[in-house]
Amino acid sequence: MSGYDDYLAGEPVVVTVALTGGVHGKEANPNLPETPAEVAAAAADAAEAGASVAHLHARKPNGERAFSTERFQELTDAVRETTDLVVQHSTGGTGAPLSERRKPLRTDPAPEMASLDMGPLNRYRHLTSENPRAMVDALYDEMAERGIKPELEAFNDGHVNEVHGLLERRDLAEPYHTTLVFGGGTLTPARPRNLLHLVDNLPEGATFNTLGFGPHQLPFATLGTVLGGHVRVGLEDNVYYERGELAASNAQLVERVADVARTLGREPATPVEAREILNC
Repeated sequence: MSGYDDYLAGEPVVVTVALTGGVHGKEANPNLPETPAEVAAAAADAAEAGASVAHLHARKPNGERAFSTERFQELTDAVRETTDLVVQHSTGGTGAPLSERRKPLRTDPAPEMASLDMGPLNRYRHLTSENPRAMVDALYDEMAERGIKPELEAFNDGHVNEVHGLLERRDLAEPYHTTLVFGGGTLTPARPRNLLHLVDNLPEGATFNTLGFGPHQLPFATLGTVLGGHVRVGLEDNVYYERGELAASNAQLVERVADVARTLGREPATPVEAREILNC
């Protein structure tokens, strides 16, 4: 496991940039990209700032979230024209059936990575993203068939148990890249000791991202870097640069954590290095 007992200064940090998400739009921050052209330009700037993985959500022309293969194809083509970033598609979705959540996996070529939510979580007042094991297994099976590396998203410690369960049911290739998510609601409470606890409970052969929502983004990116992990930042997870100041761009958020990583003796990984580290 790539945990804090194994931390070595000098190991590259894989910086994932979550460019747009599927919930809030320009009403939350006018600098959030929505169209394929905007996302591709933001991806290029983020790559220049130190990102090596692009976590992508497709949008309809009106800005709403899209699951269709066609929209993901258009988005991915645009990003690949401007960057060499590792392309990671989202398969998460509140209330969306399995048939819709498969569609982001079916671009040509397939994405190198795709997110895989490891269990249920509450969203808003009346909505729950269920993610039952049968759906998790079905999405994983399609990823395996298409040669897509899963990014296992654990929103709380019960979801870390589900990572272990998936390894018992399926034959995943190492490293088991897991994103540990911190914030309110169903998420793990954003306390440093909880990150130590989750890292300790990851399976042998795991790497991990730290993902802090909102004001927790920078502190948990820093903690993850110190503990030998990797980080995810971006306007999907946090629209502010600091309290009361909207972020100017995804690249601004990437540049900040890249500077922190360098200060701590770890360079941001290039896309080539990220592919080797993550085996994707």
